[in-house]
Amino acid sequence: MSRKVDNKTASISDLDRKLLKILLSPNSELKSSKSLSTKLSIPVTTIRRRRKRLESKFLKMHYVLDIEKFGWKRVDFFISIRNGLVNAVANNILNFDEVTYIGKSIGEHTIDLRVETILKDNASILDFLEKIKAMDGVKDVVWSEIVSVVGRKISIPSSIIDRF
Repeated sequence: MSRKVDNKTASISDLDRKLLKILLSPNSELKSSKSLSTKLSIPVTTIRRRRKRLESKFLKMHYVLDIEKFGWKRVDFFISIRNGLVNAVANNILNFDEVTYIGKSIGEHTIDLRVETILKDNASILDFLEKIKAMDGVKDVVWSEIVSVVGRKISIPSSIIDRF
């Protein structure tokens, strides 16, 4: 059964949904076309063709460096802005080398920006925090660091993939 997706020319089949669920699962083993073929009892050529289509049309793929192995940490800063200077502050912060991501935030009224950084140690966290606090338009800054991962789940819940 094939259902239409918002994109007028795209469709996702039951097999595509099964492949997506496996490809998006958090387990660290490589998902070779051969292992997918065996698991789903489908020819390798079919798996390769479907996988290539999914990767070109629907999947965003990227590598992530395990920075902890090099003694670095990922730290998020949550920034409250005053005087409507959200874009100006965001653009200024984007110039810092430590910054990997900036997003505007809604929901919590005291958080206007979420800034993801890569920092070496607590001293560099404090230095970055002080640089942000000193910027014109910044009302307040808090930071958070993940110190232990409790668990990982599939990046998109299976029930949502089933709706595609």
